[in-house]
Amino acid sequence: MLRIIAGEFKGRRLRTPAGRAVRPTGDRVKEAWFSIVQQSIPGARVVDLFAGSGALGFEALSRGAVAVDFVENHKASLAAIRDNAATLSAEARVTIHRSDAMRFAGRLQPGAYDVAFADPPYAGDEAAELARMFRQTPFARVFSVEHSSAQTIDGDDTRKYGDTAITFLYAPASV
Repeated sequence: MLRIIAGEFKGRRLRTPAGRAVRPTGDRVKEAWFSIVQQSIPGARVVDLFAGSGALGFEALSRGAVAVDFVENHKASLAAIRDNAATLSAEARVTIHRSDAMRFAGRLQPGAYDVAFADPPYAGDEAAELARMFRQTPFARVFSVEHSSAQTIDGDDTRKYGDTAITFLYAPASV
């Protein structure tokens, strides 16, 4: 069971989809991640790519984001996100997109969001590909992607936490 760490929904538990398709971000990593992006969250429009249970997006909502778009294509994950939005009475601030996250990100325009999170499967190259896509079309002011610490992603800053790493990329000031 996941919980929200801080803000409006602090301590509330989130439902996670059954099975091994989702690898939830641990509390320690999530806390470190949000301490880095915290200044960008209040009033932000957020996208949570490869949303899984929606933990990153709901954490952002709890900390002051005005709206979150969740992008996921697995049925069990979509059901968990819907249930979590209802449990938190946050449906009005949430949009759920049943879509392939890579295709969704590929269609985004520069500055479409203030903050973008991604937690793709570690086994593939989606994290590196998302970083390349962001460099070509900076679809948020700040983009952060979780990946295996064994993988190197071309970003502006990478933090490692055991076998997990988070790489941060920032849009040029003109976007």
